[in-house]
Amino acid sequence: MRVLVTGQTGQIARSMGELQTPLFDFVSVGRPILDLTDRASLEAAFADIEPFAVVNAAAYTAVDKAETEEAAAFAVNCEGAGAVAAVARGRGIPIIHLSTDYVFAGDKAGPYVEADKPDPQSAYGRSKLAGEQAVAAANPAHVILRTAWVYSPFGSNFLKTMLRLAEDRDVVRVVGDQQGTPTYALDIAEGISAVLRRIAEDPAGSEWRGTYHMVAEGEATWAEFAETIFAEAEKTGQAATRVEVISTEEYPTPAKRPANSRMATNAFRKQFGHQLPAWQAGVERCITAINSGLGVMGRTS
Repeated sequence: MRVLVTGQTGQIARSMGELQTPLFDFVSVGRPILDLTDRASLEAAFADIEPFAVVNAAAYTAVDKAETEEAAAFAVNCEGAGAVAAVARGRGIPIIHLSTDYVFAGDKAGPYVEADKPDPQSAYGRSKLAGEQAVAAANPAHVILRTAWVYSPFGSNFLKTMLRLAEDRDVVRVVGDQQGTPTYALDIAEGISAVLRRIAEDPAGSEWRGTYHMVAEGEATWAEFAETIFAEAEKTGQAATRVEVISTEEYPTPAKRPANSRMATNAFRKQFGHQLPAWQAGVERCITAINSGLGVMGRTS
């Protein structure tokens, strides 16, 4: 079964391309062939690929830049996402849409559940929440997956930044008062496959429709995430690097980050029978993949 995946050069789309599954043929398409802001290109891509489902992994992800480019963020994350959902509905196709922890304010004491009221504190978060709403309004056959702290061998992300900094630094300063769950993009791809299997079993059903939280198991601060990255890298021969824990106030950014990005995954596990592995296992697998050449040479963005 063919699955159209938008956002060809992104971490999740590229990770889906690494999956070995006999059930699905993932066809990733990106600009200029498929542009979320160009309805004609969407129609053409759907007609050419004839998928049984679409995964919208394309997004404007420049969190800080979005503070001064909010219209550009909304064009992709809201209007574009809604357009993908609408084209899919016109062809009788369900959509899986990727969203983010940034839809929440981050001031809750415990993990967020799906019933918690969103309250984004940044332009990026507002654009992603609006995208969720646009997708749900345009296509009843939708699954919205909120994930967080995504990393992979591909493109730019926190793990790869830490590895680069460790090459010439003995100490790296990292924020220690923001909590969340580092989530390996290849584990996200496996989770998406579990959703697709559920849809394939009951394409006309309604029980699987809705919004779910899908992150790795466990939680960490950015500093703890960095410490684990450095510990795993040291096992492969990289020189030891120490983390100096700092506060959010000591590392100001244009966009406000949620202090608490933890999200409960009970609903996802119950509905789709799948739980992403512990985040620490993902770090180990990602560093192994990078050292084996994945994400290197022509395979990087």
